[in-house]
Formats: sequence, C-alpha cells, structure tokens
Amino acid sequence: MTIDWSNLGFSYIKTPWRFLATWKDGSWNEGELTEDNYLHIHEGSTALHYGQQCFEGLKAYRRKDGGINLFRPDENSKRMNRSAYRLRMPEVPENFFLDAVKQVVKANQEYVPPYGSGATLYIRPLLIGVGENIGVSPAPEYIFTVFCMPVGPYFKGGLTPTNFIVSDYDRAAPNGTGAAKVGGNYAASLLPGYEAHQRKFSDCIYLDPETHTKIEEVGSANFFGITADNEFVTPKSPSILPSITKYSLLHLAQHSLGLTPVEGDVYLNELDRFVEAGACGTAAVISPIGGIQNGEDFHVFYSETEVGPQTKALYDQLTGIQFGDIAAPTGWIFDVPLG
Repeated sequence: MTIDWSNLGFSYIKTPWRFLATWKDGSWNEGELTEDNYLHIHEGSTALHYGQQCFEGLKAYRRKDGGINLFRPDENSKRMNRSAYRLRMPEVPENFFLDAVKQVVKANQEYVPPYGSGATLYIRPLLIGVGENIGVSPAPEYIFTVFCMPVGPYFKGGLTPTNFIVSDYDRAAPNGTGAAKVGGNYAASLLPGYEAHQRKFSDCIYLDPETHTKIEEVGSANFFGITADNEFVTPKSPSILPSITKYSLLHLAQHSLGLTPVEGDVYLNELDRFVEAGACGTAAVISPIGGIQNGEDFHVFYSETEVGPQTKALYDQLTGIQFGDIAAPTGWIFDVPLG
C-alpha cells in the first residue's frame, strides 16, 4: 500500500494487526494480535443497546533517529478505567493496556509515518460490553481491542485558525457522562456538528448544560484562551472530558512559557479578555480559533488567518516533545521497543 504521508486526512485506514482480549467469569484472557478487523459479537450485547462502551485515543510518533514514541499512554489507561467505572465495566490493568498498545504499534511499525511528515499513528483502544443480554444491566462479557491507523490533522488546514459556532444543543448533562470518554457523548454531537458544518464552521462550541453561559468544549476538543496578562485559561466543569493534551499544555504554559495556568469559568460574555484562543486534544493537537459565532455576534481573537505567537510556541513545544526533539518532563514519553 502506497501512502502519501504529507497529505493524510483523519480517516480510517486498515493496518495489518490489532490486539483483542476478552473478559469472562471475572478475568481477562491474555489476548492476541489478529488480522481480522471486524468484531463478532452477540446481538444482545449491551454496547449495541445501552451504550456500555468507552474508548481512548492516543498517538505514536516517529523520532528523527527512527524510533517511536508514545505520549503519556499511562494517562490514557487511567482515563479509560475511570470511564469503565462510570459504566460498570471491568478495569483494564494499566500494564495490560500499555503492553497491548506497544504490541499493536510494533506490529504495524511500517505504518508509523516518517519523521518530518507531520503525520502520526493514531491508536484507538476500545472496551465494549458483549454477550447474551437484554435487560438494562452490566454485560456478562467484555472485549478490549486496540487498533491503529496513520492520520494527518483532525481539522483541515492543521495549524491554521478556523471559526466555530455556539450550539444550542448540550453535549452532556450535569452530573452525567460528560467526563467519561463514552460513545453516547459523541453520538449527541453528530447533529449539532452537522449543522455547524452546513454553515461552514469547523465545529460547535458547547456551553455548560446548566446555565448556558460558559464555554465547556469545542466539538470533541477542549477550549483554551490566553489573556493579555499572560494567563493560560481552560474551562473547569464536571461534564468536561479531562483532556491529556489540555493538562500537558497547562504544565507547558507555566514551565516553558511562563504563563499562569488557570482552570476556571470561561464566560461567553467575557471573550474580550482573550487575545488568543484554541481547541486542543489528541486528535486536534492544537487548532487555533479564529472567531466564534454566537447568535448575531461574531468575536475574533488574535486573527482569522494568522496563528497567535503564544499558541504557536505551545504547539512547537508540545509537538517537539512528542516527536523527541525537545526533552520531556519525567514520565511523559514511552519508547516502543522495535526489536
């Protein structure tokens, strides 16, 4: 298969190998690599009827020396287990999770894009409830699988400002599953996302479901804003997915750029305090926000065409760490043995 590494989109590409393990009678089997990219499950599986499933997203990065980095995969493991707990699914032990991810990357190493291409290998761990079931109760069996594919930027244009629109829909309910990475949250975003795209916006801005006065998320990514007095601000709410990228940027903003990190309320009527803004996440990395449409009002941050200097510096710092060009904080980078 010939791949144009520099022109990849964010779409499914079949790679040769994926990992599959099953949970039954209280324990996981050892799992194995398989070439079958279809899951064979019972028609009564809770994942199909009641949404008992969660997933993760992380990436592998080709270094200049040809090696491969994983970025904070232990945090993905912890987050998956928090999601699993919320949906009454069994924990996937961290070492088991990490070993499965490394097996999949190693087995598909020729699909890890070359250094300098700007592309990465996107890795999708998935945990679903399966087996004979029809009542609203936890499944009798579970599947844990990990597959991967090479990808380019999530938002077209990469590090180029794009515009977003405030949605009238809620992404998640107060005290609901917003902080868990479960499929239902994303299903709820399909219609508002479609309507945003129809109006030529990159995606929606979701407000807090209780008061509809504060920004919570940007499509499937987290929001950040940088103030004139050098604060790096991200929303804080129990219904926001705790983004690994966001918490990494909070650390880098403080320790690399000297900004003051703040997790707090981001009121829609106070956007003037931000001189730069962006969306961040594993898939998006950093996507600068040019402007936000809110009803008849359109608010522009730094520029609709140019990336702000602090946003660019954060992007360079983060991606430099991920690709192994900049020394990482302790514990952030995991090497994939290619042996």
